[in-house]
Amino acid sequence: MRSWFGFSLVAALLLSACVTINVYFPAAEAKEAAKVFVEKVIQEAGDPAPEDKGGGMAMRTPAAQGFDPWILLGIAPAYAQQPDFNIQTPAIRAIQARMEQRFDSVLRPHFDSGALGFGEDGLVMVRDAAAIALKDRVPVNSAVADENRDRKAVYREIAVANGHPEWEGQIRSVFAKQWVDSAKSGWWYQRGGAWKQK
Repeated sequence: MRSWFGFSLVAALLLSACVTINVYFPAAEAKEAAKVFVEKVIQEAGDPAPEDKGGGMAMRTPAAQGFDPWILLGIAPAYAQQPDFNIQTPAIRAIQARMEQRFDSVLRPHFDSGALGFGEDGLVMVRDAAAIALKDRVPVNSAVADENRDRKAVYREIAVANGHPEWEGQIRSVFAKQWVDSAKSGWWYQRGGAWKQK
């Protein structure tokens, strides 16, 4: 009897110590943040500023999760906080400011001419080098390299700022789609390895 009680006590303690916290990638919040970020970068002077709907920490509550039968045994479920996709850290704002300046001063005319396009990986690609005047090729290639370096940095920075570096690939995918969704009519983008015009 005593050994059965001891075993039951140990089993109950082990069960109560087992807590699984599921942290799901908040795709809707990431998409909204990407839209605000991208449209701020590519907007032309005089365009209305994109609306920032804010962000903030959202706690998943038990009411939103439904009944958990483990609660009958005294094992309370644990809920993870959703990350803040407000993306307003100083590092992210600095990268965004560089991207805005570069887009206005160098990249926009070459997206308009069709020389540049958005790659499937969320980066900028030279689509038609012949559409770039010879005297502009070195500065444009340099600007594209700088832009892609900043894009990689911002995808990484957003993941780290939200406490989940492992989300970098998902954030990059969300942004890659948003660059295309926010592109102006006539700009080029890649899908399935082929170039398409919006």
